[in-house]
Amino acid sequence: MQYQSTLGRDELVDLALNKYFANVDAKNLDAVLDCFHDNAMITVQTAFTTHVGREGIKRMFVDFMESYETIIHRDFTCTIDEKNGRIAASFTAELKDADGNTVLLENTNFWRIRGDKFQEVYIYMSGANPLV
Repeated sequence: MQYQSTLGRDELVDLALNKYFANVDAKNLDAVLDCFHDNAMITVQTAFTTHVGREGIKRMFVDFMESYETIIHRDFTCTIDEKNGRIAASFTAELKDADGNTVLLENTNFWRIRGDKFQEVYIYMSGANPLV
């Protein structure tokens, strides 16, 4: 089992922005889940909420994607620790529901990569947690 990241700097950025966030925004659930190990976890630090394992993470994303007509993650600032397989990204999340209501969040995510997938994700967000 690979415990360290096998990805270089550009591959880490690609994993976070193109393979993960772009697929969240496009609501490509299978592609999003492909970014995670089977025993991965997501913790929303600002809401004291943790989702464990692919099934727990899948349920969270199904609910999230069904709750919003439009999901946009934008204006990224990334910090990469290639040696240790860590990514930090600050960004704006713009969520629009079926009634046309828009929520803007200023978030920062921290990822720990094992091999070529997410093992741990820690999320800090500025408003109410939509990842329940």
